[in-house]
Amino acid sequence: MTTDPPQHASASSSRKLIPVRKWPLYHDWPSIGGLRHLIFNAQRNGFDRVVRRVGGRVLIDEAAFFTWVDEQAQRAR
Repeated sequence: MTTDPPQHASASSSRKLIPVRKWPLYHDWPSIGGLRHLIFNAQRNGFDRVVRRVGGRVLIDEAAFFTWVDEQAQRAR
């Protein structure tokens, strides 16, 4: 029996903010360690557009993440 991951949505229902620790419930890649590396270097690699900090929590804007991934793929070409 599988269960769907909980829905974490911001005020806009089309925008999903995912806590870093819960990322693997939604996506296989990148790992939590990989995400933390991206977050640590966010100002250098442009990942700061993906990260949202609320209080002590670090959240990943899912739509912004995939936009960032697409941009990285285009730069590599």
